[in-house]
Amino acid sequence: MRLNFIRHGMTDGNRMKKYIGITDELLCTDGINQLKEHIYPECSCLFTSPMKRCIQTAEIIYPDMNYTVCDDFRECDFGRFENKNYIELSGDAYYQKWIDSNGTIPFPDGESVENFKERCISAFEKCIRSVLKYNSVSFIIHGGTIMSVLEKYAFPKGSYYDFSIANAECYVTEFDGTKIKILEKI
Repeated sequence: MRLNFIRHGMTDGNRMKKYIGITDELLCTDGINQLKEHIYPECSCLFTSPMKRCIQTAEIIYPDMNYTVCDDFRECDFGRFENKNYIELSGDAYYQKWIDSNGTIPFPDGESVENFKERCISAFEKCIRSVLKYNSVSFIIHGGTIMSVLEKYAFPKGSYYDFSIANAECYVTEFDGTKIKILEKI
């Protein structure tokens, strides 16, 4: 089965390098334009995060397709870091502690990375079970969501950050039921 993992287009917060998790932003003009610069793979079935930036991306890339919203594909809750960038957080002692941990400790007043990854993987597994009859499925989701799924299922194996993806990029993959092989990144 062909799986396409598409990260939503750019928002104003993304452009300013802010932690945008639960902030429900629309795409910025540059984000809309960058989506129009790519040719995305066709698909038989489409899933999206409930966040406006993902739904808007889905409607731009696949304007005539119905999509299924999966609540658990939403981005991580960054807690006190939400809607701030590294400059705004530079004096925050907990932010430095989080950086020093390589992003492994929980976000203060937010979601733990472990819970986030488990939520995303569970959502992916539930969606896949419901679409086994399709040849190709696209997921329009968040960078962290994509990295969580690929960390668990990609072969060859890699770490979470090995699967980082920019706004509007797409991993085109093949899924054999147990592992995901990345065919290309567009």
